[in-house]
Amino acid sequence: MGKPFFFLFLFLLCFFPSHPASAQHYNALFNFGDSLSDTGNVVLAGLPYGMTYFGHHTGRCSDGRLVIDFMEGIGLPHLPPSTANNTNFHRGANFAFIAAPALPFDFFHQRGLSHGLHVNASIHEQIDQFQKLLPSICGSPQDCKDFLSKSLLVVGEFGGNDYNTGLFGGWSITKVTSFVPHVTRVVADGIERLIGLGAVDLIVPSVLPVGCFPLYLTLSDSSDPAEYGPRTGCLRKFNALAWYHNADLRRQLDQLGKKYPAVSIRYADFYAQIFDFVTNPLKYGFKAGALRTCCGAPGMSKYNFNLEAKCDQNGSTVCSDISAHVSWDGIHMTETAHRIIARGWLSGPYVNPPILSSPAS
Repeated sequence: MGKPFFFLFLFLLCFFPSHPASAQHYNALFNFGDSLSDTGNVVLAGLPYGMTYFGHHTGRCSDGRLVIDFMEGIGLPHLPPSTANNTNFHRGANFAFIAAPALPFDFFHQRGLSHGLHVNASIHEQIDQFQKLLPSICGSPQDCKDFLSKSLLVVGEFGGNDYNTGLFGGWSITKVTSFVPHVTRVVADGIERLIGLGAVDLIVPSVLPVGCFPLYLTLSDSSDPAEYGPRTGCLRKFNALAWYHNADLRRQLDQLGKKYPAVSIRYADFYAQIFDFVTNPLKYGFKAGALRTCCGAPGMSKYNFNLEAKCDQNGSTVCSDISAHVSWDGIHMTETAHRIIARGWLSGPYVNPPILSSPAS
């Protein structure tokens, strides 16, 4: 493995019965996913991660809170990581792990890519842990069904690390695109497992337009203007992969909705929301060109990203105006971006109907 990719791998480690519950009466919040929502199951870095809100690093890949933290808008506390000791999980738990893929280890091992995996925390592994924890929260299977009928579950984002494992393992984007049906199918299978346990209100986020992120813009820098979107400056090929994933995920969710008409399965459109940040940054208070990394160092291009001096390493610095940036460290976002995204989920339009309304029956 070449030196740049070695550093990159280290960097990547960094809700219803017949009638839905209203958002104001959720018993608990449960989350599954990867570094976009891990609140402490994997703690690898130190300050400046966590500097804006917590004053210390908590395992969150941001300067402060994540989207899942801003779900406190439904009246629930910040989610404790599921691996925390001596913790009460009666209001919810977070099963997300930094670097977690959707697919299991064997999928990558069979393709010679398992060396790029850093945690054994696929969606089904996370749901296994959830299922083991449930009796301590709500008792018998029937009691847990009743409990989950008044809880909110966020399932994802899943998929980003699956595609990263292939791309940074040397596979072409065409070959990696073949992963998409496997990824979306395993996410759908995970959702179906959760429904079987009693979940009736689920939010399922899309993957992000990663072609707009400094990591990819730097490592895949090209002199060919056709590689970039004319309005955004984002790399077309990476966004095309994300768009394909999201289209197939929505197809899977539509099928589940028809199979379980009494269950609310709502799509959270990370892709469209972040794409709007890129095309209309000033609308949200971001600088024009706000996808320049805040915590980083000058690298191979203009995005302030450098594999040799990543956020929290010697040579990197933190920008003086964090809230004017979308990108925190080149692949994860700032607390400000997370707050705006959460608002789009809680009040719309990026979750439909919004979380702070009763889902359609």
